[in-house]
Amino acid sequence: MFLRLVATAAALLCLLRVNNALENGLGIVPPMGWNSWNAFHCDVDELKVKLAVEVMLGNGLVQLGYNYMNLDDCWMSPNRTSDGRYQADPDKFPSGIPALVKEVHKAGMKFGLYTSAGTKTCQKLPGSLDNEEIDAETFAAWGVDYLKYDNCYGNGIPSIDRYPKMRNALNATGRDIFFSLCQWGVEDSWQWAPAVGNTWRTTGDIQPNWRSIRSNFWESQKHIHRAGKGSWLDPDMLEVGNGALTTVESRSHFSLWCLAKAPLLLGMDLDQSLTDGVLNIITNTNLIQINQDPTSPPARCFQGNCTGTADDWSVFVTTSQESTIVMII
Repeated sequence: MFLRLVATAAALLCLLRVNNALENGLGIVPPMGWNSWNAFHCDVDELKVKLAVEVMLGNGLVQLGYNYMNLDDCWMSPNRTSDGRYQADPDKFPSGIPALVKEVHKAGMKFGLYTSAGTKTCQKLPGSLDNEEIDAETFAAWGVDYLKYDNCYGNGIPSIDRYPKMRNALNATGRDIFFSLCQWGVEDSWQWAPAVGNTWRTTGDIQPNWRSIRSNFWESQKHIHRAGKGSWLDPDMLEVGNGALTTVESRSHFSLWCLAKAPLLLGMDLDQSLTDGVLNIITNTNLIQINQDPTSPPARCFQGNCTGTADDWSVFVTTSQESTIVMII
């Protein structure tokens, strides 16, 4: 009986996919890499980024697919140039962003930046609202490969009017730039975000505790049928290696993100927190293969606790070219 249910669930996965993803040739599988925010917040600089690249290369993470090196908020100067362009904070990034991008590319990685679909970023630095074209041109000229686009200081303008402007501006540059919507899952974004971003946030910011991780996962599951090639759900970055998570919680966190085909963006201080135990979790090749399989949909809960309202077991199922994958959590 159980095997029959699994077969039925696997068949339904194929029928329930909604194919309205952004078609820019990117996001065939969810992105993997590192983001500066969870570990450093605004205390980020050129040396920390270079050290993160070194640690990732030295521990084989880039070879496993963790290839995006993403700078979050606070990289930019509080003032634009005289011709209205972004410039890096000269104290934090004395070599400038283009030079840092070249170093990251030389290491075989891709480079990501952050800004907001508002007049300011969430840390009150210059945002991109009404500057979409010039900012997209700047990012492309610098060699940026990924843009995280936040939702602060939008001046009351609906997200559905703000986010497509940056999508269009990025596409117009002719450079392949992965577009990550950090829109928090508000304003019914599940109805329009898949056609705008390669990933789209479904939740508020994650915290390094099990309650937050569990909440973000189940919130994303509400719209799992909208995720697929070209546009993936984003329950926020990984917290493995942060806070006081137990080994079991960290393993469960990583497993759930892999099953949901969520972005696998590390958020720890790689120099201080990459212990052998943490490395063992984030290099689980069986789980990474599920996450990075271009033929499989995100896993869906089909038996047990499928609402996240109780601490009870849940059965998830997904498919791949070779098999049906079942996981009980």
